[in-house]
Amino acid sequence: MVVKKTSKPLSRQSTSSGFSINSFMNKEEKVEKKEDENLAIKTDDLPKNHFTETDLQMEWNLLLKQMQSKNTFVFNAIKAFKLVKIDEHNIQVSYPSDSAKVEFDKISGEFFNHFKRKVHNYSIEIEYKRDFESLKVEVVTKKSIFEKFIEKNPLLKDLDDLMKFDLS
Repeated sequence: MVVKKTSKPLSRQSTSSGFSINSFMNKEEKVEKKEDENLAIKTDDLPKNHFTETDLQMEWNLLLKQMQSKNTFVFNAIKAFKLVKIDEHNIQVSYPSDSAKVEFDKISGEFFNHFKRKVHNYSIEIEYKRDFESLKVEVVTKKSIFEKFIEKNPLLKDLDDLMKFDLS
């Protein structure tokens, strides 16, 4: 039996990845200081086109539809938000709770960047306002519905007195 020898090894030689665990463990963390001036975007040269309340609401409803299918947790957190155009360069965002605002903050940058590109207005500023009224959830019972009908038609009160409806 004759054994053939090769000039090169048949398997691959192991190569160093360049990542050393020891150097990673001993590395000192470098703190980078970023100046606010470098991060600020100058909006002087960017377009400042007009946009309408309808444009804002259409994009907001589109985002809500996307979130409803993509991420229901975020959708449930932000569905009570109200976006209102205050003036040509300001949008007010009313939110019901701080926890909902935290979820909104995760997607707000992407949403507002998309909106600014769509309407060609890069000087839009966002104001946040806590709206306690939207947190209130009214429990609607048969009795409360009937009382609203009584306000519209007082004759129903007489009918209730006569018939003794059970609205419990």
